[in-house]
Amino acid sequence: MARRLGLALFILHFALFTPAVSARDWIHWRGPEENGVSRETGLPEGFDPKLGTKGNVVWQQPFGGRSAPLVLDGQLFLIQGTGEGLHEGEQVVCFDEKTGKEKWRYRVNVFHTDIVSSRLGWTTLTADPDSKNVYAHTTAGLLLCLSKDGKLLWQRSLTEEFGRISGYGGRIVTPIFDSGLCIVGMVNSSWGDQARAANRFVAFDGKTGEVVWWAENPYPIKGTYYSSPVIAVIGGQRVLVSGGADGYLSAYKVRTGERLWSYKFSAGVVNGSPLVSGNLVYCHHGEENPEGGPIGRLICVDASQVDPKTKTPKLVWEYRKANRFGLASGALADGRLYIPDDSGELFCFSAKAGKLLWKFRYGTEVRGAPLIADGKLYIFDVKGRLVVLTLAGDQEPANDWEYKFRDPRGLLNETNGTVIAVNNRLYFTTRTDLYCLGTPDAKDGCGAYTPFPEEAKFDPTAKPAGVRVFPADVEAKAGEKLAFKTISVDANGRELKPADGGKVAWSLPAPQPPKAKDPNPKAPASKGPPPLNGTIDETGTVALAPMPSQQGYVEGKVGDLTGRARVRVVAQTVYKQDFDKVPVGAAPGGWVNVQSKYAVKELPDGNKVLSKVNTDSRPPFARANGYITLPTATGYTIQADVYGTEVRDRLPDIGLVNCRYTLILDGKTNPDTKKREVRIVSWEARPRVNVAVDFDWSPNTWYTAKFTVEQKEKTALVRGKVWKKGDPEPAGWTVEFEDPSPNREGAAALYGYVSDPQITPENPGSDIYYDNVVLTPNGKNGPGGKTEK
Repeated sequence: MARRLGLALFILHFALFTPAVSARDWIHWRGPEENGVSRETGLPEGFDPKLGTKGNVVWQQPFGGRSAPLVLDGQLFLIQGTGEGLHEGEQVVCFDEKTGKEKWRYRVNVFHTDIVSSRLGWTTLTADPDSKNVYAHTTAGLLLCLSKDGKLLWQRSLTEEFGRISGYGGRIVTPIFDSGLCIVGMVNSSWGDQARAANRFVAFDGKTGEVVWWAENPYPIKGTYYSSPVIAVIGGQRVLVSGGADGYLSAYKVRTGERLWSYKFSAGVVNGSPLVSGNLVYCHHGEENPEGGPIGRLICVDASQVDPKTKTPKLVWEYRKANRFGLASGALADGRLYIPDDSGELFCFSAKAGKLLWKFRYGTEVRGAPLIADGKLYIFDVKGRLVVLTLAGDQEPANDWEYKFRDPRGLLNETNGTVIAVNNRLYFTTRTDLYCLGTPDAKDGCGAYTPFPEEAKFDPTAKPAGVRVFPADVEAKAGEKLAFKTISVDANGRELKPADGGKVAWSLPAPQPPKAKDPNPKAPASKGPPPLNGTIDETGTVALAPMPSQQGYVEGKVGDLTGRARVRVVAQTVYKQDFDKVPVGAAPGGWVNVQSKYAVKELPDGNKVLSKVNTDSRPPFARANGYITLPTATGYTIQADVYGTEVRDRLPDIGLVNCRYTLILDGKTNPDTKKREVRIVSWEARPRVNVAVDFDWSPNTWYTAKFTVEQKEKTALVRGKVWKKGDPEPAGWTVEFEDPSPNREGAAALYGYVSDPQITPENPGSDIYYDNVVLTPNGKNGPGGKTEK
């Protein structure tokens, strides 16, 4: 998404004051106040399954889900898993809010993830109330921007572009829209200063999809997570608050991503969504605690009292009684905090003092969060039970009503989602259906929602507190020209007139060298990677050198303030890499998700190859794709020489990736044939595609693998071949498959998996080597052939 000269420069504008969301929309899964409260009145007190005037089901559609719906401008939106077998995927569906009539659906495939089909559609959607655009973070890592009519406006592939990591349990993060930005959190590992796997947030311009800022926590991650962020105004500062993969509760400036504070309270990840009231911030987890003791914790911190040295807010109170507050989020209403534990017991606390007021057992397994509305509390357990409690202040509530949903086979129908209430109606999903409930005689009415506190008054003449370089992260072609600009901002990230008359000192700085591993202070300093190969002029225009792939930074200095942007020069589908010019221990420039997972090694014969790191058994390191091109690549062939060794009776899996399909030399032996195989897979956790043929490849032997995807009108023809290096290329394909639900594009990549639980730095696993990687466009002469002009 490089910005090219000759195109009109996009002038980024952030609203000085974000307009209030309409009370008749529901664009954050916890409601307009982002606290699980609806101000609607006249809502149904239960569930009568009859459609029409004899029941309270206004409409019902056979579209199930695991998350809360979104309502915007008279339309209801839902993300869900869809289809079966080769046609299984994920989709965003739009309905008329009043009638339930389906208006459109936008479907995508699932790929490059360990998440299984039963966990699809677990993020919720977000939206821009002004443009009416809807944003979705899919299981495969696509961040979609869809118009209200279902047209794709832009998309980013978080996995292929930025090395997003997902786990088996469906732990990916719901995006949030605010101040013109679509912001999403993730665990990722890409390149350069983001090579280390960390919990990061990235903000995209809501209209264009360009990167505005990155934010990072400096703490080690504990796994993947799904804490949904909230927006708040604390002490006049507009902030994003979220639990994290590092066990911390953290806050960031919405418009710049600057980290304001963090509070460590979990030895594992934090999945619960925070709640904010004034200066007080609440969050919870269901993991072990850093200090040991009982599992689980609920905290309240005062974000107006932050230690300036440690960036740690003051702890107001905490609750630690061996309760796992891990998987469902809470609600905050009328000075009371409602938190479900994982076993289906609801806890009510005094929000300011932390006093436990009551507990109520309503289920046995939970994921959905409580909704507080019209004097009642609505909540699901996983096993098909909807419970409605009539609240009684500090006293234990009355269990006035509950209903068990069953699927068409009469079995309990899973209910993992959360009820929402908007426009006098309740909306929710079961595993199989989407429901709208309403009371026939309800009067259209809604109480006033509490607006956010005001931000600090904007002073357009204030001295800038920071400088950003825009765009903040760019992907470009070799030899291209790029345009950058600096934006001066106040302490709240609001744009100011440029300081120093707008004079900018531009440079292409050298990256920081890696930290020295040698404790000897007299040891020679580590030499870092080179700066971006190119030139930059006084206008912020970068002219890149004609190198096929590289990476680096652009820096703009205004007075004593400095901003920086990331630039990745991406390989195209005419590309060769034999690793001879890459330093030993390094990874090719411009590739994503390779640093710390792949490194160039010199073999005893003097040949340089790319080696898969084999000293860490943790999943993100043991198995990884090293992405070479942009995710928009299509119509190409990838070829490479590959080699694997056997250690402790284990061979690795070695592969090539093309258009989100993977050709794998499988290291395991088929128990039926007693032979190893070559497979074509896509979404291996499911797997949607899994075609295998016997190919009893041997360790300590070089092979050449070739993998192509030919796009047809309604299908894709996926073909791979493998032969011993040096032998003539076979005329036929080793394995092939025609996909009726094709992946139309996708980054070229190398795949490696060293599976061995005994792996340690002292006990490495199998070696995987790659050499002579070649990308060629598919031409009229067939896969990898020359294009005729």
